[in-house]
Amino acid sequence: MNTPLRRLATMMLVMFVALMGSATWVQFVQASKLNNDPRNVRTLYREFGNPRGPIVAGGTAIASSTKVNDAFGYQRQYASGELYSAVTGYYSVANGRSQLELAANSQLTGRSDQLFFTRIRDLLTGKATEGAAVETTILPAAQQAARTALGNQRGAVVAIEPSTGKILAMVSTPGFDPNALAVHDTAAANAAFQQLNKADGNPLLNKAISDRFAPGSTFKLVTAAAALASGKYTPQTQVPAPLQLTLPNTTATLSNFGGESCGGPTVSLADALRVSCNTAFAQVGLDLGAAAIKAQADKFGFDDPSLTIPMSVVQSVMPAGLDAPETAQSAIGQRDVQATPLQMAMVAAAIANGGVLMRPYLIQTVRAADLTVVSQAQPSTYSQALSSGDAATLRDMMLGVVDNGTGTAAQIPGMQVAGKTGTAETAAGQAPHAWFTAFAPADAPKVAVAVFVEHGGSLGNDATGGAVAAPIAKAVIKAVTGK
Repeated sequence: MNTPLRRLATMMLVMFVALMGSATWVQFVQASKLNNDPRNVRTLYREFGNPRGPIVAGGTAIASSTKVNDAFGYQRQYASGELYSAVTGYYSVANGRSQLELAANSQLTGRSDQLFFTRIRDLLTGKATEGAAVETTILPAAQQAARTALGNQRGAVVAIEPSTGKILAMVSTPGFDPNALAVHDTAAANAAFQQLNKADGNPLLNKAISDRFAPGSTFKLVTAAAALASGKYTPQTQVPAPLQLTLPNTTATLSNFGGESCGGPTVSLADALRVSCNTAFAQVGLDLGAAAIKAQADKFGFDDPSLTIPMSVVQSVMPAGLDAPETAQSAIGQRDVQATPLQMAMVAAAIANGGVLMRPYLIQTVRAADLTVVSQAQPSTYSQALSSGDAATLRDMMLGVVDNGTGTAAQIPGMQVAGKTGTAETAAGQAPHAWFTAFAPADAPKVAVAVFVEHGGSLGNDATGGAVAAPIAKAVIKAVTGK
């Protein structure tokens, strides 16, 4: 073979290999990515052309698909609209998916590996693919109570069953009506999305799990748990409680809420929690050190970037490597400490459950279209957050908060409620965030709840966690327990 022919043959071989490599890359390596790309019109028509499974709460579909006479075949409908928007999210031909519509998409479309044999059966019988039903752990009465109690205030509520980790309520306000995004008129769906995206309060953001805030004095539960775990403190241990605490190596001072006294120059650890004494807990934080508080926070779930319910949860933060002034401020839930409402519900749930933190989850059962169970949630332990003895001690300290401390607005006749208030300072000139986290009944907990009200809600600068957030928690507890 002469030189020109060899070169031509080599070039043809290189082109053939390149062609085969390109085809293999597109049809095999990138197949999944291309199939799941929301811009893929074929995928879009295939998904909307089959009945998507319902999302269910309390036996009732809160999201379902209805047959329509257009190119897509089925349209998503949301029975209660805004009430469950933090749970369902939206499913839109123009704007994609969010919340459970995104996290459980493979089950809802019927493409999950869990439904492999169902798909084989449908293929053999010629039956069209149907999505599976996703049954949530949400208790409708608790969801409605949380939404009603929040009213026009911006914030979030999360309620958990301490013994299992079931999420009984998850509300974020302002919410939105997913039906406006589910329409097949792409111009109308896009316009609705843009309007929501620009709206005050960011209604498309699930504040319960997708944003984090200074937890304020609710974080004192973490500091108190670290104190008890150290073996150096009991509820009766006297701790310094000055009107102002000078932060080490600075001229800056830290004061109590409203500049008030905590009852004397020293108070017991239990009384410090009961009246939410900043200077006392800042001093406890200094004595324990940042590493001990962070280790305790991590046991409760802080700084975990992999937590899912199955939606991804933004990690709560207790920074490492803090100096002394930063440690004092962090010990009372300020400085750079940040938490989601879900995280603070997890703290209360762990204390309620004898120190064992169960992994939170939102999906209870997945059922195929013929109602056969495809998967069933099994409660699992997330961590041993604190010893059973320390959990019982901290529970009794939290009872004092509600019985005759800062959380009396959460009292329920005939039931003991264990709780902790929080009033978190924010940016200069802005009202504080109001928090409350609690569980009840204290002797046999059925629910742990965290309430977050942004910038004081209806009371603004006059807000406290006890005045604004505690009554909301009370409403949710009553809905769950039937009181």
